[in-house]
Amino acid sequence: MINGKLENWNVGRKKIFIIPFFHYSKLFLLSFFVILFTSCDKTRVYEKNVKIPKFKWDMNNVLKFEVPVTDTLSSYNLYFNIRNASGYSYSNLFLFFTVRAPNGKAERDTVEIELADQTGRWKGDGLGDIWDNKVLFKRDFRFPVSGTYFFEMEQAMRVNPLKYIMDAGIRLEYAEKTKRQG
Repeated sequence: MINGKLENWNVGRKKIFIIPFFHYSKLFLLSFFVILFTSCDKTRVYEKNVKIPKFKWDMNNVLKFEVPVTDTLSSYNLYFNIRNASGYSYSNLFLFFTVRAPNGKAERDTVEIELADQTGRWKGDGLGDIWDNKVLFKRDFRFPVSGTYFFEMEQAMRVNPLKYIMDAGIRLEYAEKTKRQG
């Protein structure tokens, strides 16, 4: 191979093109990543996580999410995604969570999320000192009207700023029993 070009060998009357292994490995990696990123999570409808600046969540930093909903017949599950560092000083996290429907109707909840068990062991998936939690908030519900829903998430702890919360977000997915087939 010269300068990344195919080599051309004459064998008898036939020309043989040899594609070096390097090109195969590039092709394999490209194919792998295309499949990896295009293989779809068939249950996920929406997911967004917001990085908390300097891992200090100020109570005035309201995380906002706009979710277009067109399917009012299917059932959904709504999750909170929370990433915390092991330096987080509490075993739980309180949130104010507001949902505004396209028709203007709003609901506000106070939510407690357990990030550690009674012994202080972190829940969720961890790597080093970082812990990811996917916590079910609402199971098997339907949206009453189609349109854009606005979700707002605020930290509701009595500490400001709240240190070592790294990311927070929401995930909306089809409930298993009504999952769309793709």
